[in-house]
Amino acid sequence: MHAIRHHAFGPPDVLVLEDLPDLEPAAGEVRIAVEASGVHLLDTTLRRGEAGGPLPPADLPTVPGREVAGVVDAVGGGVDGSWVGRRVVAHLGMVPGGYAEQAVTTVGTLFAVPDDVSFPDAVAAVGTGRTALGVVELEPVGPGDTVLVLSAAGGLGWLLAQSAVAAGADVVAAARGVERTRALADLGGEVVDYGRPGWDEAVRERGGVTVVYDGVGGELGRTALELLRPGGRHVMFGYAAGEPTRFDTRDVVERGLTVGWSLGPRMMALPDGIPGLARRALARVAAGEWRPLVTTYPLAEAARAHADLEGRRALGKVVLVAGGRDHR
Repeated sequence: MHAIRHHAFGPPDVLVLEDLPDLEPAAGEVRIAVEASGVHLLDTTLRRGEAGGPLPPADLPTVPGREVAGVVDAVGGGVDGSWVGRRVVAHLGMVPGGYAEQAVTTVGTLFAVPDDVSFPDAVAAVGTGRTALGVVELEPVGPGDTVLVLSAAGGLGWLLAQSAVAAGADVVAAARGVERTRALADLGGEVVDYGRPGWDEAVRERGGVTVVYDGVGGELGRTALELLRPGGRHVMFGYAAGEPTRFDTRDVVERGLTVGWSLGPRMMALPDGIPGLARRALARVAAGEWRPLVTTYPLAEAARAHADLEGRRALGKVVLVAGGRDHR
């Protein structure tokens, strides 16, 4: 099989396509002929040799990636043979190996993919989608809310903005640059370019916002927090900028804001936990309630995918696909 591997930590070009032995499923496992592999910003952190949250840098050499979709083509001992030929998607958890033409995983990680859901969309649902749904279920918005969504042209921000519009909220979708803001035009909310000076003043002049969905952090997250009306909510679920959004007692006591970082444990406490979120996110895509924004790259061009993701050039969820050309 072909797989992307790296033997050293460093820039995107450490990712190389190699020919590796076919995988064999062990007892309780299946082998997936992978059609789509999810690329996460966390993958770029690990590639550089830095710890990614609970994930330490991998032992080298390694095949990155933890989200795969495709067709089961072999099963290990004790696994029902009817799995062979079924369209599935899985999150591999703590063990990488997704950037490859084959992946093995336990039966318990599998979710069936309906025929009318593409493999790239299924990948977007099983990882990014489950996080988006956790935010939506734990920090819902609705009519009367004005919601600022940071990095709305990213895979997660796109789903959050889409959900907020569907819930009847007044949405301000924020992204950087002409191409990324143009991609948000059909979401149904107002679009702002936070790469332009004064973008925050324009939001403040419209009365500020009641909720911020923040997966960026850093200086941008702080600017967004300052746009909250008294009693507003700042919902943090990531910090792509490299550091969480700063806040202090003045924000909480004097402005009455709800600010915090506790979504992970709260998501795990939901019915069926993280797997339940993945299942419900996939169901939303299947029902047409969510339209993931996806940019695909051929598996062999994983280095370019990483470079575009780090350079904020890729739109939506980044996915590697088996063969073919990249497309949006």
